[in-house]
Amino acid sequence: MRPNDPTPEDQLPPFAPSDIAHPWRRMVAIGDSFTEGIGDPDPSSPGGHRGWADRVAEVLGSQVDDFAYANLAVRGKLIGQVIAAQIEPALALNPDLITFSAGGNDVIRPGSDPDAVAAQFEDAVMRLTSTGATVLVFTGIDTNFTPVFRGIRGRVAIYNENIRAIAERYDCIVADQWALKEVQDMRFFDDDRLHYNTLGHHEVARMVMRALNVPNDLQPMQPEPLPRPTWRAARVNDFVWARSHLMPWVLRRVRHQSSGDAITAKRPDALPMTTLAPGPDAAATPGKPA
Repeated sequence: MRPNDPTPEDQLPPFAPSDIAHPWRRMVAIGDSFTEGIGDPDPSSPGGHRGWADRVAEVLGSQVDDFAYANLAVRGKLIGQVIAAQIEPALALNPDLITFSAGGNDVIRPGSDPDAVAAQFEDAVMRLTSTGATVLVFTGIDTNFTPVFRGIRGRVAIYNENIRAIAERYDCIVADQWALKEVQDMRFFDDDRLHYNTLGHHEVARMVMRALNVPNDLQPMQPEPLPRPTWRAARVNDFVWARSHLMPWVLRRVRHQSSGDAITAKRPDALPMTTLAPGPDAAATPGKPA
């Protein structure tokens, strides 16, 4: 190369920012109650629940004109049930973005094997990525902050390592709930102590947007200060929770029932986001809960 010849860097075209907000036009969400949006009630949303997936779709849909979104998730489903009932319908919708979260209901069950659950998870991911769609998966939350689920923390950690390895093998995007310290606070959870409330779903939506690397204006929603309860008040709350949420869960396990047995997908078809009414916090003041 002569001294005055252009270098390879000189021959590159000048940088120009893309005018495309993001590359996706059809999003399909599959999974269980986490993706259905349980804990985030909204009468204006299909199925009566909004959730993080609806919030993500709202942002993505606001940035492009031809965006469509389907949500096939159903509460209470084990990973085998999610795979059997949702994978093929999801692929039939020809999505270019798929969110997949499953296995949590399996891992929390006594005696479950996170490695066996992960094997099923990998089979699903292999099928989902075979179409060329972008697939986003989730790790489970670090349960160390809550006495109710602290005992399964080791199983969740093992399952998460499997998910990260699977994501690397199949080039998936990982939304890392384990590292999401903001939601490790019971003020981000519904009264059942299992599902996120509106604050939690909103924070998960913000995490997903970061994972997708899509600019957005979602602002943190700060919870109200939590007064320190007396010992007696705390025990009363524990009793109410056990009677209202734990016992029904145990009875369903004994009866081999699921909370989703009579539930169908809230949004089975990929529809334009204009068909979704704004949620109750659409006009909330940044930094304040709705």
